[in-house]
Amino acid sequence: MADVIKCATRDAYGNALKALGQREDILVLDADLAKATKTGVFKKEYPDRFIDCGIAECNMMGVAAGLATTGYTVFASSFAMFSAGRAYEQVRNSIAYPNLNVKIGATHAGISVGEDGASHQCCEDIALMRVVPNMTIINPADDIEAYQAVLAAADHPAGIALFGCLTGLVTAVIPFLAYTLGLRTVEASKAGILATIEPMVATLVGIAVFSELLTLLSGLGMIMILAAV
Repeated sequence: MADVIKCATRDAYGNALKALGQREDILVLDADLAKATKTGVFKKEYPDRFIDCGIAECNMMGVAAGLATTGYTVFASSFAMFSAGRAYEQVRNSIAYPNLNVKIGATHAGISVGEDGASHQCCEDIALMRVVPNMTIINPADDIEAYQAVLAAADHPAGIALFGCLTGLVTAVIPFLAYTLGLRTVEASKAGILATIEPMVATLVGIAVFSELLTLLSGLGMIMILAAV
């Protein structure tokens, strides 16, 4: 039996951004958390297209919106509490309402950052973004989903909130995936499972804390259900 490889979804987020860096239209913003969110991986390779906005998430979302109006595809990254909570008004009014091409990479979601305390924990992030117009929500279950979701998000012409890029190591839930985001499909394998994510619909292919259980069920030959909420 092959060794089980575990990888934090935030690592996949950083690696996917690095892969996207070959595109000149990709800009990455962070709020003084590049080491934690793993956007530092992109920064190391493409420093001229990385902007550290400091501990000012609201301002970062405004900067991201402005850059998007000039034709850039912008990834703005911070912890979920600050991306969905502190910067909610700017996301709502500056990004979502004008339907701008900004991708919000929200790491450390839920209680995964428990040691940082309640001020950094956010269990309402998806609920907040779900009611914002023109916003698509993606909640990847493992590093494979996270990587493919970032690539698909880059080709989606509107706002995306990418949640659940966690700090802990997670076992891959579904080893082969294909994503459809609007009209864009990104395939990870010919033998893929299709997950369709429509605008303003959150499709949850699993949550990281259930990854071990889902992996076990898959090994037993049980069917995994992809449910749109």
